[in-house]
Formats: sequence, C-alpha cells, structure tokens
Amino acid sequence: MKKTLAELNTLNQAEFVSCLGGIYEHSPWMAERTWQARPFADLDALLSAFRASLAKATEAEQLALIRAHPDLAGKAALRGELTAESNSEQASAGLDQCTPEELARFTALNTAYQQKFGFPFIMAVKNATRAQILQGFEQRIHHKPIDEFSTALEQINRIAAFRLTALIE
Repeated sequence: MKKTLAELNTLNQAEFVSCLGGIYEHSPWMAERTWQARPFADLDALLSAFRASLAKATEAEQLALIRAHPDLAGKAALRGELTAESNSEQASAGLDQCTPEELARFTALNTAYQQKFGFPFIMAVKNATRAQILQGFEQRIHHKPIDEFSTALEQINRIAAFRLTALIE
C-alpha cells in the first residue's frame, strides 16, 4: 500500500517499520533507525536518512545486511524462497528465464564471488539485462574486497531507492 510522505511522517515507529521494514533486505533495523530522523521534507530526504543509517551502522551490521541478500539467479530463487521484492526485481531482469548455460554461468560466478568475498554479489538489477548482470559479475569479481564491500553497500542503497520509490505516492 502506497503512502504519502505526510502519512509516513505521522507513523509511530512500529507502523513505520511495518511499512518500510522491507526496503533493506531482511533488515527492519534500518527502518527502526531511520524513523528517528523524521520528519522528511521529501523523498530525497527520506532516502538520505536511510543512507545515513547505513553509513552509521557498524561494519558487522553492514556485512550482515549484505549477507541478507540472495544470490542472483541462485538456489533461493530456484526454490521460490525470495522476498516478493527480490523476486520481482530478479524477474524484471529476466533472471527467472535463464537458459541452462546462463544458469550454469550464474551458479559458477555466485560460487566464485562468495568464495572470494564472503558475501553474495549485489547489484540493483531493475532495468538491467542478464548480459549486463553477467558483465558486472565478471568485472567486479576482480576487485579488492574493501572496494567490493563498498560497492555492495552502494548497490543496496540503489535497491532500497527503487523499493522506496515504489511505495511512496
């Protein structure tokens, strides 16, 4: 259910978390912390408040948030275990229509990436193609762990912005 910013600004913390707790994958603590920054003048202010909450989180909390994300075209997707948001985002990129060869490539890249970095490959896939996602995988797997950690957080903020925009009137 869509809300206006005016409505969001009047919600108590539990209501705010109920409404926006899924913006960051399996991490309602982000909405809990962001609620305290009310009132939000506009959507950009709300997005900035969420980004600030993530920036203030400990490294362990940030890593847990990264690890809360599913692999792209991974086992959770194949078993139908994605959140509604992740399922929609992956389907919009055609990840639910991979050829056997593409699926094998995603599986190999997911495994190699996870082994190298200790967390899943994160990419805001909305409006991306499977080829673009695979290209991103193949480029980023050569990054340094510290750079990839930062990139994952940036991509998570992009995902959250897409999700938030879909919820706000």
